[in-house]
Amino acid sequence: MKLSTRLTLLAMVGAVALAAATFPTKTGARQEERQRVATHPTPNASPKQQKEDSKKSESAAEVFQQVMGAPDRSIPRQLLDRAEAVAVFPGMLKAGFVVGGRGGSGLISRRVTGGWSAPAFFKMGGASVGLQIGAARTDLILLFMNEDALRGLLEDKLEMGGEASAAAGPVGRTASATTNLTLDAGILSYSRSKGLFAGLELKGAVINPDNNLNEALYGLKARQILTGANKVDMADVPPGLINFPNTLARYSIK
Repeated sequence: MKLSTRLTLLAMVGAVALAAATFPTKTGARQEERQRVATHPTPNASPKQQKEDSKKSESAAEVFQQVMGAPDRSIPRQLLDRAEAVAVFPGMLKAGFVVGGRGGSGLISRRVTGGWSAPAFFKMGGASVGLQIGAARTDLILLFMNEDALRGLLEDKLEMGGEASAAAGPVGRTASATTNLTLDAGILSYSRSKGLFAGLELKGAVINPDNNLNEALYGLKARQILTGANKVDMADVPPGLINFPNTLARYSIK
């Protein structure tokens, strides 16, 4: 066989081998892309919905900022620095006499290296027992103090006073972060109504993830947003929502 013919055959064999090696790679890339789309659907929130959710985020950020702006009656920094996650439910509606109900929605961010995660939306409802007459709007803040409390939050629902150990959180500069209260309670709760801010004994309330909303905004469920299973790049967070984790970072960052 002539040398030129032999070289031509070798070149043909090499081309076929190269094509065979390249084709599976492209196929694998397409399969990987299809899998990524299947597990991480595209956000589809309408402009109106994004505007409403941005307003909720701004309200939550404002509530937290106002509470922390009064050092003598604010959440102690040493407690905030130990919290694994922070929830703010602005404008919760409480109504009834002696036995009533509460309802509302809010945001939760989890502590991450160098700041706080993209906020996930949750709903709260359930019975409340206490001295109450008429209706009042109450801002509610929850600190999730350990991994167990956070794990309960990421289930389908979390009932306060049931599987979740919740206690009224101490306020002010002199509150100690080493009391049995903070060590035993997985969740510390606070409320603000008519300008007064204090710890709140919260029982019977149920927290559920608002996954219809979370999937519309991020293409992810609350668990995925807060566990980092599908980490949300902060650059991808809708502009109106970034205000909440940024506000938390002003007061506690590691």
